[in-house]
Parts: sequence; structure tokens; C-alpha cells
Amino acid sequence: MNIGDVSRLSGLPAKTIRYYEDIGLIQPQRGDNGYRRFRDRDLHKLAFLGRARHLGFSIEDCRTLLALYEDRGRASADVKQVARQHLERIDSKLKELNQMRETLATLVSACAGDDRPDCPILADLAAPSAS
Repeated sequence: MNIGDVSRLSGLPAKTIRYYEDIGLIQPQRGDNGYRRFRDRDLHKLAFLGRARHLGFSIEDCRTLLALYEDRGRASADVKQVARQHLERIDSKLKELNQMRETLATLVSACAGDDRPDCPILADLAAPSAS
């Protein structure tokens, strides 16, 4: 398969596929003309990577998960640990987003939103940070 075929079948843009090759996640064969030739296993890896990235796994997590997938002697506990750590990062981000939402909702409700120039939103943004 050429890159266009594997892009269509995997749902990944050709640019992403080239990037995954550049960073060593996949290694397609090369024809005599230098063009990439993808095998079914390359397509399978790309679909795997696409699903993992859609779930928000980092490139390094994907590298680890691919290695675990290819290691038939792996312990499922190792896979679960990678997924658990990612889940913890998601929970942390959700907490941050909820805090941001609460702060912004408070500021929006405090703003009159009329023709007057005073605005609690701008005042808050201009205030020195409490770091």
C-alpha cells in the first residue's frame, strides 16, 4: 500500500504518518523508487496509534503501549499502569478545567455587560498573579 491508501484506511493524515515514521513508531518498507510501501501490520499499528492518540495518550505512552502490544510475554499490569497514569492526568486536567470554569463564570456574572467601561473580567486579568 502507498501512503495515500494507508492514510485513507487508517484515518490518519499522510503528514501524521510521515511524522510517526520520523520518530520511529512505524518503519514502512521502501521500494526501489524510494517510495514507502506499507504492509498490513503497518496499517494495524497506525490504526492502533490513531485510537491511542484519540484517547489522549502521549507519543511516549503510545511508544510504550506499542512495545507492550508487541511483547507477547507482557503483563497486563504494565498496560494497566500506563492507562491508569493517563487517567490520572485526565482527572487532573478536568479538575483544572472545572476550576477555570468556576472562576470565569464568577467573572462573567460579576460583569454588568453594559455601556460602562468598568469590567470585573478585565480587572481580574490585569491584576498581578498570586504566584
